[in-house]
Amino acid sequence: MDQSVAIQETLAEGEYCVLAVQGVLCEGDSRQSRLLGLVRHRPRHGGQEHALFLYTHRRMAITGDDVSLDQIVPVSRDFTLEEVSPDGELYILGSDVTVQLDTAELSLVLQLPFGSHTRMFLHEVARACPGVSDFDDSRSDKKGLLGDPASSWGQDTPDSLLPRQNKSKSEITDMVRSSTITVTDKAHILSMQKFGLRDTIVKSRLVQEEEDYTYIQNFRFFVGTYNVNGQSPKEGLQPWLSHGIQAPDVYCVGFQELDLSKEAFFFHDTPKEEEWFKAVSEGLHPDAKYAKVKLIRLVGIMLLLYVKQEHAAHISEVEAETVGTGIMGRMGNKGGVAIRFQFHNTSICVVNSHLAAHTEEYERRNQDYKDICSRMQFCQVDPSLPPLTISKHDVILWLGDLNYRIEELDVETVKKLIEEKAFQTLYAYDQLKTQVAAKAVFEGFTEGELTFQPTYKYDTGSDDWDTSEKCRAPAWCDRVLWKGKNITQLSYQSHMALKTSDHKPVSSVFDIGVKVVNEERYRKTLEEIVRSLDKMENANIPSVSLSKREFCFQNVKYMQLQVQSFTIHNGQVPCQFEFINKPDEASYCKKWLNANPSRGFLLPDSAIEIELELFVNKTTATKLNSGEDKIEDILVLHLDRGKDYFLSVSGNYLPSCFGSPIHTLCYMREPILDLPLETIRELTLMPLQTEDDGIQLENPLGIPKELWMMVDYLYQNAVQQEDLFQQPGLRSEFEHIRDCLDTGMIETLSASNHSVAEALLLFLESLPEPVICYSTYHNCLECSGNYTASKQVISTLPTFHQNVFNYLMAFLRELLKKSAKNHLDENILASIFGSLLLRNPAGHQKLDMAEKKKAQEFIHLFLCNSP
Repeated sequence: MDQSVAIQETLAEGEYCVLAVQGVLCEGDSRQSRLLGLVRHRPRHGGQEHALFLYTHRRMAITGDDVSLDQIVPVSRDFTLEEVSPDGELYILGSDVTVQLDTAELSLVLQLPFGSHTRMFLHEVARACPGVSDFDDSRSDKKGLLGDPASSWGQDTPDSLLPRQNKSKSEITDMVRSSTITVTDKAHILSMQKFGLRDTIVKSRLVQEEEDYTYIQNFRFFVGTYNVNGQSPKEGLQPWLSHGIQAPDVYCVGFQELDLSKEAFFFHDTPKEEEWFKAVSEGLHPDAKYAKVKLIRLVGIMLLLYVKQEHAAHISEVEAETVGTGIMGRMGNKGGVAIRFQFHNTSICVVNSHLAAHTEEYERRNQDYKDICSRMQFCQVDPSLPPLTISKHDVILWLGDLNYRIEELDVETVKKLIEEKAFQTLYAYDQLKTQVAAKAVFEGFTEGELTFQPTYKYDTGSDDWDTSEKCRAPAWCDRVLWKGKNITQLSYQSHMALKTSDHKPVSSVFDIGVKVVNEERYRKTLEEIVRSLDKMENANIPSVSLSKREFCFQNVKYMQLQVQSFTIHNGQVPCQFEFINKPDEASYCKKWLNANPSRGFLLPDSAIEIELELFVNKTTATKLNSGEDKIEDILVLHLDRGKDYFLSVSGNYLPSCFGSPIHTLCYMREPILDLPLETIRELTLMPLQTEDDGIQLENPLGIPKELWMMVDYLYQNAVQQEDLFQQPGLRSEFEHIRDCLDTGMIETLSASNHSVAEALLLFLESLPEPVICYSTYHNCLECSGNYTASKQVISTLPTFHQNVFNYLMAFLRELLKKSAKNHLDENILASIFGSLLLRNPAGHQKLDMAEKKKAQEFIHLFLCNSP
């Protein structure tokens, strides 16, 4: 995910975030997450300046509201950034990169994730340093830039950071370990980030002829999953991680529900990460020494990867990513984390996921799985290549609390079958078995036989089944599946000895055949490939044929993906292709369109399928509603050393209440799809008006009817619904809700309470002008502690916005009256609705945590006080 977008929203005019990377600030034993942004500024006196902006942040840093500025470090003449090796730690290829940042005033130690993105970030920092000749030749002669006290950057140095003596400026070169440490990396010849056609051909031929220079060697993998129910470690993990097995070569250890606190849900940091990391490290097999390769966490979902120290040199191309599938598709209370890496010449992807809960929500679990597969993307070593997906790996290991339950049997029948150890009889009613058989999820994956009793739900601290009021039926929630060749499962079991959680941990041990390079045969293969290339004349002009050049997307709807594909067939000459920008345009296509892949390489007589994905969201919907934009675009497909091909995209968009302004919807007494396009256009472009304007169209509604339909549905059906506004709904149900709202067919609405609640949040998020108008944002923050003053600010809103705000607050207060049933409280609702109703004006200056707190406090006042 590109988190520089979130930083950009906090910057002042003239400031630009070049690149951002997520890291960890290390101070003694303390580890605190930070988002680092390299920011460029062009002051009035000319030239350009750079600084590192350090932010505290939420894990899902999507907008400026998710980050808070901690400090600014100018990239001045005394600025140095060097890679260091922490004392006592093994130098391991693929592990996190530790760097030391020094200026005259401070010294910081930061850990950055290993991978191509960090490599690119540090390269840009190096280029930004004063005196780097290929970056800014004029800087050495300038006054008033970063090295000068007159620089326009303000720097607030924390009192706790003591001044230190200046150190001599060292020349910064490439500070990131190369992923090409051994010849066994099949891409080792590609040492440059950008490489020529010849190197591309060599790489592709090496992959094609891999069997000629590799052999299969088995390595022992331990894969474990444990839902810890928000608890801290209370017992050693050796019974799970190391008893009764030989020392594994690789450990893949996953946790779910690491921290169940609301702070962990809305913000990233949690002390539980360090607690469980330490517990795992102490529980690894005593007969071997291990090095941590990677730790990745999304709220309560954490994945750890260790290897034996002797294998460290053969680990490369390590990348880690997260996908949140919680409410509005972004919260990380549910979702997945993954680590991909190259082990010798085999690509491996390990995924840890926590899917939607509750017995009846199997379709939501299926959707979570598909979302993780489609949205999990890893950068490649060569940034010009498209990102890798989970499926593009030789070996995939998928673990986690998948939450599939046992259905059609009552609790007592399930327990009786377990007591009889009739696991195969019980397995016939397992939802995951049913969904895999229907090819709804995990197609092509394998799971071992379940010879252990269900791992959920137990009374904490015991082996007794759940005796709480809910009395959950036992289920095999915690699973391990795999996909790939040369994989043998040696064991698959639960570990009843651990009693910290209401789940039992599960482990699976595998022997996995890994492709290892025979160095002599590799060199011989490489020489033959290079010799054959020497005979090829590069003067040949590449030529391709396209199976289709015109694409018509009909009846495009809000947040409903449409995909069309075509095939590029290559001729006799190897070629590289790429969609390129048209003159004076910032991207190769409009924001609602995407080509996948957008660039690539083709060997002679080969072909590739390209998918054109069209998706309208809150960013693009308003202009499509108003007619300012249309489903029309021209794509230019460029061949390196060849000609350009033009692709035509056309279609029609069905206007929606999503993305329409509040006042526009109030003047639409009829459903939006029943109105002429010209009427929709005029109402959407109509400026926001207040009562003082004295301008009134005929018979407007007090609030948008679509808002009333959703709130009324929830009031009638969901006031006692547990986890309302915190558990996501089904995408298919959202599409049904959207269609009901846009056609006015509310009587046909049939959806879960969670789906309607999420649709309401998505509706509020899609408003081009938020409920509390941008112009009153600062006034709201200033009076967030004063209810009387806050009511006065609301009274200045345009009438329709006032009405919507008061209507929503009345509804939320009704929900709070039922908090004993729905478990909602003022803080949860203020956090969720604060960021939707009170949005920071686009392009506004830097935010801080206090500002976010004030926005929540403002909403909190109206939840706790009746009008």
